[in-house]
Amino acid sequence: MDFSNKTVLVSGGAEGIGFAIAKALGLQGMNVVLGDINEEGAREAANELKTLGVRVLVIKMDVVKPEDWFSAVGLATSEFGALHALINNAGVGGKPGPIEGNTLADWQWCVDVNLMGVVQGMQACVPTIKQSGGGFIVNVGSMAGLLGVPFGGEYTATKLAVVGLSEAWAVELAPFGIHVAALCPAFVSTRIHLSERNRAETHGQTVSRAQIELPPEDSMMSQVVTNGIDKDLVGSRVVEALNQKEHLIITHPNYRSAVQARFQAIDSAFERAAKSAIVGHLINEPLDAFVPQ
Repeated sequence: MDFSNKTVLVSGGAEGIGFAIAKALGLQGMNVVLGDINEEGAREAANELKTLGVRVLVIKMDVVKPEDWFSAVGLATSEFGALHALINNAGVGGKPGPIEGNTLADWQWCVDVNLMGVVQGMQACVPTIKQSGGGFIVNVGSMAGLLGVPFGGEYTATKLAVVGLSEAWAVELAPFGIHVAALCPAFVSTRIHLSERNRAETHGQTVSRAQIELPPEDSMMSQVVTNGIDKDLVGSRVVEALNQKEHLIITHPNYRSAVQARFQAIDSAFERAAKSAIVGHLINEPLDAFVPQ
């Protein structure tokens, strides 16, 4: 993968996984545009990158607003001449809990940021990346995009969608020289469990920051996130995977057996269908034209 003097736009780049990937790519010689709802945090992150010799710009950006995406693309092209890559990272953790405990507003918030934010990023950036002669896109999914996570319904739904869309986009955009990958980490030491801190600003909530209830530091979610792997490992892993042209980027190989169990369950379901008296006769039918060969 040719990174030198190319330009990447990173959503949610002020901290966490987004910042780690931005730093890793910047150290490979890329120009970096950091977009984040937290402009002050993004500027602090940019200052850190500048001390490492990275060429970086900052823009305040809410991924649920298409105008913010197009402003970010415009900044990248006007200042660096082109846009070659996108890290679709900005996301929220949703509100873990039983299905009856989550409101439609909770679902809408998670869907709009985690799923439609990714879609809007693709719509805004892909035409420009095509014009630049190709490049790469990393959509940040999750291990939850490979496994159904109990009590994490809205988060699981959005991350499964991101992984599936990335698979489809990888085929669609390959002829244009655009490599598309889905990043699927398990727990990383970030602040995703504190996503509610930005909800009032990002999704039209009327409560003040002082009224937002964040999980206590000793809660199970806080502990598993805090004890996750160092985010810089994720940044380095993304560079490694891009160099190897991987479409599915895994950071936690210890989850392999759990994911294999799900795939085995899917394969067993196909086996039962093949033996079915009702649909078994379809086993030798050709695949339709929309299935990648």
